[in-house]
Amino acid sequence: MNSHYLALSSLITLFFFLTLLPPSYCDAVEYFAECSIPFNCGIIKNIPYPFWGGNRPANCGMQGFELTCRDNEDLIISFEELEFRVLTINQSHYIMTIARLDLWNSPCPPKLVDTTLDFFNFDYHPTDQNLTLFYGCPSGVSGLDGANYFPCSSGGVGAADNTYNYFVTDSFPMMDELFKECQRNIRVPVLETALINESLGLQKVLNQGFDVDYHNSWAISCLGCGVSGGICGSNNYKFACFCRDGEQPLVCSNKRVIRWWKYVVGLVALGLGVLLTCITICCLRSKRSTTSTPFFMKKTKNEHDLEAFVRNYGPLSLNRYKFSDVKKFTNSFKVKLGQGGYGGVYKGELLNGRLVAAKVLNASKGNGDEFINEVASISRTSHVNIVTLLGFCLEGKKRALIYEFMPNGSLEKFIHSDNMETTTMPLGLEKLFQIAIGIARGLEYLHRGCNTRILHFDIKPHNILLDENFSPKIADFGLAKLSPRNESNISMAVARGTIGYIAPEVFNRNFGVVSHKSDVYSYGMMILEMVGGRKNIDVGISNTSEIYFPHWIYKRLELHNDLGFPINMTVEETAMVRKMIVVGLWCIQTNPSDRPSMSKVIEMLEGNIEALQIPPKPFLSSPPRSPVEESSTY
Repeated sequence: MNSHYLALSSLITLFFFLTLLPPSYCDAVEYFAECSIPFNCGIIKNIPYPFWGGNRPANCGMQGFELTCRDNEDLIISFEELEFRVLTINQSHYIMTIARLDLWNSPCPPKLVDTTLDFFNFDYHPTDQNLTLFYGCPSGVSGLDGANYFPCSSGGVGAADNTYNYFVTDSFPMMDELFKECQRNIRVPVLETALINESLGLQKVLNQGFDVDYHNSWAISCLGCGVSGGICGSNNYKFACFCRDGEQPLVCSNKRVIRWWKYVVGLVALGLGVLLTCITICCLRSKRSTTSTPFFMKKTKNEHDLEAFVRNYGPLSLNRYKFSDVKKFTNSFKVKLGQGGYGGVYKGELLNGRLVAAKVLNASKGNGDEFINEVASISRTSHVNIVTLLGFCLEGKKRALIYEFMPNGSLEKFIHSDNMETTTMPLGLEKLFQIAIGIARGLEYLHRGCNTRILHFDIKPHNILLDENFSPKIADFGLAKLSPRNESNISMAVARGTIGYIAPEVFNRNFGVVSHKSDVYSYGMMILEMVGGRKNIDVGISNTSEIYFPHWIYKRLELHNDLGFPINMTVEETAMVRKMIVVGLWCIQTNPSDRPSMSKVIEMLEGNIEALQIPPKPFLSSPPRSPVEESSTY
C-alpha cells in the first residue's frame, strides 16, 4: 500500500512540475533556441547581439537595433524617416559602417533631409567628416572648380535649369556666405579616408558610407553570458541571458534541463561520485605526512580573482601572451623606456615586426587593481588620441600590458627647460598648441564618447605619449574609474592622482563632488605647465604646476596683460599662448561647477581669442609636489 501511494504521489508531483512551470521559463528556452540561429544577410554573416531582425525576434536584441534583410542581399537599418544600408559590422570594436539608401544611386534624392541617427544607441565615429551638398545655386561659386560640381537628373530641387549643385566639406572657407542663395542643402557624414582619394568621385564617396559607434554598455554582461553557455537577449528592453534551463539576469548556472527518466542514472552517478570522493580523500590524508603541495603551485585569492576577471570580462580582441613571450619579444627586457610606481616599461618587437611597449607590473605593489583598471577601461576605447592596448600577460603574479610603441616618448621631456638638452628637437608653439587640443579631444572622448564614462584621474605630462608625428595619446589608465554616462558624481574611498595635478575635491570633499570635472582640473594644470615650462617664457619659477604659477600668471593678466612673451613671437603664437593660459585658468577653478566641460575647452581653444573672458582668480591649487615624483608611464 505504501509503495503504491509513493508511486502515485511521485506522478502527481511530476504532473504539477510539468504543467505549472512558469511561462517565462518556457519562453526563455524558446528564445534560447531562436536566438541561437545565425542571422545572415548577403555578405554579412553571423550578425551579433544587440542586432535583431529576420529570423531573430525582438527578444534576441535590444530596442533600436532592428535590421531588415531585403531580397536576402541588402541589410537595412532605419533612423526616423531615413533608411541606411549596413556595409560592415565590426563586432570587436562596436563599429558599424552605413550609407544613406536614398543617396545610393544618386546624390539627388527625391526628398532633401539631413542625416539623423538614433543618438541613444549610436554616435558618429572620429573617422567621419561632414559633407554639405548644396542644390539649386544660382551661379558658379568663386573658388570652386568642376570637381565640386555634381549634376542632377530630371526632377528634384537640383535639376532646375540654370542652377548649379555643389558639395564641400565643413572646413570650406566662408561656406555660409558663398552658398546663402542656394535653394536647399543637406549634410551627409562620409569617411575622411574616402575624401582623401580624389579619384573616387562624389557618388563613390557617398557609397562608402560612414562609421558609427554603437553603444556597448551590455558588452561585459553579454561576454559573461556567452562564456557560461547562454545566449544574449533582452526582456522588457533590459539585458537578459537566455540559458538552456531558463532566463538568468547575467550568466547561466550551467544546469541542464533533463528528462525525468534520467534522474535514476543521475542518482547512480552521484553515488559513485561520493564513493570515489571518499576514497580520494582517504588516499590524500594517508600521504599528507610525506607529500605536500609546493607553495609556488598555490594561487592566492587575488590571483584567482584576476583570472576570473579575464575569463569573464576580458575583451576578446586582445591578445593574451605568456610571460616567456613577453621576455622574448623584449629581448629579456633589454631596452628600458621608463620606470613607474607599478613597474618598468620596456621596448619590444612582435613577430610581425610591430614595435610595442611592454609595461611589466610589479607584483609586490598593489593587488591587481591597476591591471584590472587598464584592461577594463582602455579596451573600451578607440580614438586617435588614446593609446592602444594590444594585449596582456597574466601568469600568477606575473602581469604585463602590451601597448603600441610611441617613438617620441612622453610630453614631459619636451616642455621643461631642464629637459630640452635631451630632446632631439624642441616643440614649436604651434605644435604645442595642437598637442593641447589633441589631449582635450581624447579627454572629451573618455568623458562623452563611450557609453560608459571613463575618468582618468592621472592627467599629467608623463602620461601623454607622442607618436612619430608628435600627435598626443593619453596613456596609463591604472587609476581610471568607470561610471555610467548619466551619473556625474563619483564615490571614492581614497584620493587618487599625482600631487600637483589633483583637483581640490579629490583630496577634500568640502570643495565639491568628484566628477569628470576633476580631470578638467588636471588638464588645466598641465596646459599651464606646457606654457610656463618652456624656455621662451620665463615665469621665474622652476615648478609651474604648484600653487605659485597660477597666481603669478593671473596677476600678470590682471595688471597689464603682460605675460612676459619674447618680442620675436608672432601674433598667431601670442594668441595661442594666451588661449592656453586663459583656458587653463578656467579649468583650475576651485569650484568644479565653474570649470568648463572638455567640449567647451575645445571650443575655447579653437575659437576667437577676443571671445575669451578672464576667469575669476583661483584661490587654491593642489598641494605642492614632493621633489621627486614617480612617473607611472614612460
